[in-house]
Amino acid sequence: MNIHEFQARELLAQYGVALPPGGMCESADAAEALAQKLIDQGETLLVLKAQIHAGGRGKGTFKDGYQGGVKLLKTAKEVRAAAQAMLGNTLVTRQTGPEGRLVSKLLVAAAPNIQKEFYLAVLLDRATSRPIFMASTEGGMDIEEVAAKTPEKIFKLHVNPALGLEPYQARAIAIALGLKGSLINEGARQFQGIYKTWWESDAALVEINPLCLVKTREGKEAILAVDAKIGMDDNALYRHPEIQAMRDLAEESPLEVEASQFQLNYIKLDGSIACLVNGAGLAMATMDIIQHYGGMPANFLDVGGGASEEQVTAAFKIIMKDPNVKAILVNIFGGIMDCNVIARGIVQAVKETGLKLPLVVRLEGNNVQAGRTTLADSGLTITTGESMAEAAQKVVATVEA
Repeated sequence: MNIHEFQARELLAQYGVALPPGGMCESADAAEALAQKLIDQGETLLVLKAQIHAGGRGKGTFKDGYQGGVKLLKTAKEVRAAAQAMLGNTLVTRQTGPEGRLVSKLLVAAAPNIQKEFYLAVLLDRATSRPIFMASTEGGMDIEEVAAKTPEKIFKLHVNPALGLEPYQARAIAIALGLKGSLINEGARQFQGIYKTWWESDAALVEINPLCLVKTREGKEAILAVDAKIGMDDNALYRHPEIQAMRDLAEESPLEVEASQFQLNYIKLDGSIACLVNGAGLAMATMDIIQHYGGMPANFLDVGGGASEEQVTAAFKIIMKDPNVKAILVNIFGGIMDCNVIARGIVQAVKETGLKLPLVVRLEGNNVQAGRTTLADSGLTITTGESMAEAAQKVVATVEA
């Protein structure tokens, strides 16, 4: 689950991470009032940011032609005008796709006097099963671009999960970023707060880009997290009802939201062959073999190891709401799953939905013979495949016909 930048700021602040003052607004009036409050506190430059779950906001374009979802502004009236232009408007960035995202929330914050930008992230290194810090002096850039062009500029440090980020490690990160003097200990404190945010929130990723060396109004140097992105581990959300409450359904695909209500793992793709599979690994293999034979998958849909007839029916209904789908491939390997339960669910779903699309089914494993008999006796037009390869070839052929 992803959360908005203003929500990421709230989590980081709980663990002592320093951030520019600011807050979230949902109206132009509120944005103007907050901007005036910051100006009254002595801020001379403000930033207004559209809050959507996508990067590239600053270079994005709204559908009415208004340019940029991130604005640097000097007065409360300028903030109000920009807020009016953004709210209720759809922002298109390189990550949203052409459909864009509707902006309903804004972040108004002080824009600090930035001297140097850094990149910092905490995530799980699956190769070592340990948390890893990634830091770079190339802040403000896409880390993928830094990794491709100048990988030597990425500093990596593994953390023992039993001990957490130790002070000497935090200082090592600060030194790797070129911090000196008192900034080393200040940076180390910030890094420990960032790590605690990742660990205690059960986050999948905490990314600060940029983490900045700034000059305060008093002329001192300080470290601030100027932009923040946090992605949550869905499997741990049951431990964090306060984080679950941050979920913004408007930022998610309606079909994916509907699927989650039936405990189905669904991700919409751009192809024309829908997949209904049990198990994430088998689902990935199914998408691969469809492409191998010249087709394009329309979705990732994992019904899990113990799906019910009702879940299978719900899965079919979700699939059929995608107008790009021209055929459906059901690929089931019954281990825990009873193939006959799936077969009954398929028959029920086809009858309830009045399915007219070509349907290819491959069943194998637990109680497979009963499942095949259920399909054969249903009187429905269902094509079967004895193997994954045969089923994939048949479903691709129906689309190409």
